[in-house]
Amino acid sequence: MPFDYTLDFRTINFREHPELYRVGRGEQGVLLVQPYKGEILPHWRFKDAAVATESSAAIWQLFEAYLAAEDFVGADMARKFMQMGFTRARRYANHRGGKKYDGPVPADKKGQSGAHGRAELPRTDQPDPDKIAAAEIFGRKWDEAKAHPDYVRQKEAFIAKYGK
Repeated sequence: MPFDYTLDFRTINFREHPELYRVGRGEQGVLLVQPYKGEILPHWRFKDAAVATESSAAIWQLFEAYLAAEDFVGADMARKFMQMGFTRARRYANHRGGKKYDGPVPADKKGQSGAHGRAELPRTDQPDPDKIAAAEIFGRKWDEAKAHPDYVRQKEAFIAKYGK
């Protein structure tokens, strides 16, 4: 089931209302779902390998704590932040300044990722090695999170319970 962008994310506490959460695809909702955004975002950095190592370790600790508390929504959000660490670091490696598409995001697509009909800007001739290293660190943690037995079990249970 796709992520529901029509919800009032400013007022919903998804820890209290996990039934409103949808796993969605990829990173959908990563910067919207509270209180998890507020708990995870302060740890999310990808400047270089050292910063990414520290950041991914902090997010991994939160991931494990959410799993231990049987809080699948929190664990999924931590997984999304690790995925976003990978994708954003790769974007900055390939596009100086991190801007991938030409022009503004259409008003009806705010908060959603994707080209939305915009052309991709040219890639840099020399990708940033610091960002490549950061992406690899987050990529390994993202892969580890997706395959974690408790995450897989809780995701299956969440989908079975809520159909989302």
